[in-house]
Amino acid sequence: MNNEAADETQVDALLDESSDGVDMSGTVTVLDSKHVYQGAIFGVDDMRIALPMRGGGRTVIRRQVMRHAPCVVMLVHDCANDRYLIEREYRIGCDAFAYGLPAGLIDGGEDVEEAALRELREETGVEPTGHDGIEFDHVGQFYSSEGMTDELANIMVLHLRAWHPVERHFDGDEHVESAWISWQRLRDTRITASNSMIAILHEQIRRNRQNTAKSSFES
Repeated sequence: MNNEAADETQVDALLDESSDGVDMSGTVTVLDSKHVYQGAIFGVDDMRIALPMRGGGRTVIRRQVMRHAPCVVMLVHDCANDRYLIEREYRIGCDAFAYGLPAGLIDGGEDVEEAALRELREETGVEPTGHDGIEFDHVGQFYSSEGMTDELANIMVLHLRAWHPVERHFDGDEHVESAWISWQRLRDTRITASNSMIAILHEQIRRNRQNTAKSSFES
């Protein structure tokens, strides 16, 4: 057993002490699922789910889940000028013109890097120059809100070694502003989207390590 699996086993043992009888190592059964809404971007399923009990039997819960295509979220770094792309657009969830990072849905047949490059090109008019013009730093996959949606965000940092401007292409009801800003200005900007903050904090760690290594070398 590796260290990560051993740690999870220890955590599970601690959590089991507070159990109300549900066997969280057992199998969950979907009793029924009804598709109650379908919009342009997402749908909603109303579900009844059976959770196994430790002493046998089961307890039934009801949940609604928003079905949503996976997406990409990108912190884009212009390495030569040490600048980062920031966006602003209206977001219905917070009812505001919110600051954030380039992001978008993954189309059928695309892998995450293809989707990231397409969204970057369409939203911001930025395209890497050549295969050596970009380095992908894959931060990880995170659920946007796992208690209510299956939307999986593929979060990454794109380090651009060389790039050139191209024409932007927006959907009919899409209105996005974008600009290059310094790292300090990015950190000072109030960004409320959790997926964007995951990417930014990941980059903060990288920059801290880079600065520490540079200081050690100079000393």
